[in-house]
Amino acid sequence: MKRFVSFIVTSFLLTSLWIPSAFAAEEKKNTDIVSNVKSAILIERDTGTVLYEKNSNEELPPASMTKIMTMLLIMEAIDEGKLSWNEKVRTSEYAASMGGSQIFLEPGEEMTTKEMLRGIAIGSGNDASVAMAERIAGSEDAFVDMMNAKAKELGLKHTFFKNTTGLPVSGHYSTAADMAIMAKELLKYEGITKFTGMYEAYLRENTDKKFWLVNTNKLVRFYPGVDGLKTGFTAEAKYCLTATAQKDGMRVIAVVFGAPTSKERNAQVTKLLNYAFAQYQTHPMFKRNQTLGLAKVSKGKEKKIEAVTSEPISILTKKGEKIQDVKQKVILQKNLKAPITKGDQVGKIELIKNGKVILESPLVASKSVKEAGWWTLYKRAFGMFTKSGK
Repeated sequence: MKRFVSFIVTSFLLTSLWIPSAFAAEEKKNTDIVSNVKSAILIERDTGTVLYEKNSNEELPPASMTKIMTMLLIMEAIDEGKLSWNEKVRTSEYAASMGGSQIFLEPGEEMTTKEMLRGIAIGSGNDASVAMAERIAGSEDAFVDMMNAKAKELGLKHTFFKNTTGLPVSGHYSTAADMAIMAKELLKYEGITKFTGMYEAYLRENTDKKFWLVNTNKLVRFYPGVDGLKTGFTAEAKYCLTATAQKDGMRVIAVVFGAPTSKERNAQVTKLLNYAFAQYQTHPMFKRNQTLGLAKVSKGKEKKIEAVTSEPISILTKKGEKIQDVKQKVILQKNLKAPITKGDQVGKIELIKNGKVILESPLVASKSVKEAGWWTLYKRAFGMFTKSGK
C-alpha cells in the first residue's frame, strides 16, 4: 500500500460552515422546481453537490448531449499534448457521410482542431465529431471504446455509448446524473466555454463556401452567465439540454431530458439556474493547476514534481452563509517512482471542518518525469557516498 506524508495548513475564514451533504435531503422536498420533463438534475460544479434532482438515474437516450463526452476526450488529448489546436484534421468519406446535424464536411476536406471543435460545440456537427474521433483513436469504434472507458473511470453506472454523435441506436443511453458528471469533468478545461459559449461563428470564412454556425443553446444569448454546454434532440429523446452558467464566482450545471419542445426545455433549465443562484453561493479556495506541494520522485530525471490541483476547488454554502475554521490538509504520496506522466495522481487535498472531511480532491503531476539513466543514478549515488565520507 502506498504511504503518504502530510502537512496541515489551517485557514480561518469567516463565520459558520454549511455542510454540503445536508443539501440533498433538503432538496428532495422541492420536487416541483421543474415539470414537463422526463428527468433533471442541478449540481454545483466545483463540489459536485446535488442541489435538485428528478428521476436523475433514469436511463434515457441523450441525443447530441453525447458530444459532451466526445468534447471531453478531445480536450484531454489537447491537454496531454497528443493533439494541437492548429493541427489539420482530414475528413474521411465515412465522417462526411454522417446525417443529422452537420457542418457539411466533404471527403478529404481538412479543418484545424479548433475549427472542428467549433463545429461540434456550436453546430453539433456529427461529421466533425466522427472526423475528430478518427483522428484521436483511428476509427469511430475505437473512439467509442475510449468513451465507454472514460465513463467507467468516472464511475458512471448508467451510461453506455454506441457512437460519438448521439444519433439514435438501441443500447445508447445515459442519465441526467451521469451527464452532469461528464459536464463537470469537461468544465475542468476552462477553454471549452470559449467554444460552447459562442452564440454564432463562421467556418470556411475566407472561401466561397462560408458557413454560418448558430448555437442551438439559445440560453447562451438570453440568460446572463450561460456559456454552454450542449443541446440534444431526436424524435425518441425529445428536447434535452445540459447547460452551465457562472455568476458571482459560482458555476452550476443543469440537465434536463425529454422536454416536449425547445421552449419548454429552456424554461425548465432557466428555473433550475434561477433556483441555484437565489439559494446558494460558493467560496473559491483554489484554481485548477495551482501548486500545493512538491512530491519526491525516486529514480527520475528530476527528484521532485509539483503537485497541482486537478480542478477548481470551492466550498458551497447557503446564500449568505460564511465559513470559518476550515483546515487544508495536503497529502502527498510517498515512494513515487519514475516514470510519471503529467496528470498522474501524486496526492490529494482535504478540506476539514470539526474533524470531518467535507471535501477531497486529487493532486496531480504538473508535468511528466522520465526515468533517470544509469549514469545519472550512479552520479547521485556517488555524490551521496562522497557526502557521507566527509
